[in-house]
Amino acid sequence: MRRSADAYLDIETTGLSQFFDYITVIGVLHCDGRNNELIQLVGEEVTRGNLITALRDVKTIYTYNGTRFDLRFISNSLGIDLAAEYYHRDLMYDCWRCNLYGGFKAVERQLGIPRRLVGIGGYEAVQLWWSYLKGGNKSALALLLEYNREDVVNLKALRERLNSFRGLPL
Repeated sequence: MRRSADAYLDIETTGLSQFFDYITVIGVLHCDGRNNELIQLVGEEVTRGNLITALRDVKTIYTYNGTRFDLRFISNSLGIDLAAEYYHRDLMYDCWRCNLYGGFKAVERQLGIPRRLVGIGGYEAVQLWWSYLKGGNKSALALLLEYNREDVVNLKALRERLNSFRGLPL
């Protein structure tokens, strides 16, 4: 199989512990050069097999702080080491080389990358999940999925900005 696609990956979880919390959403923006496809695995859909299917034909996975969070969480939860299976580029370290510090949203603001859902972060994402799971609040789930969608779409925008900022392909 020839791998040539890029994937922008972000997860939502019930908390920060890779050992006590679990993944609620895996968002993947699968870009093959012709099409961009958003894939979101939610709740029981978050499985090793579904993630591998979502990453079909992928050569490079892009994340923000994925080395320390997303990929470790996935490894502990699903038993797959994405960094061993795919080339992984953590854009946070590219940001640091460009003197862009802070969380993903802070870097977005510094680079003028727009976000429709302002004021929602990781804590709110956890609350949205519990509102959906415990109370059946479908609008909370819809908001969580939109938040995750903005994260993966903005990862692609961040990579493009860093390319023009540094003048080097990432």
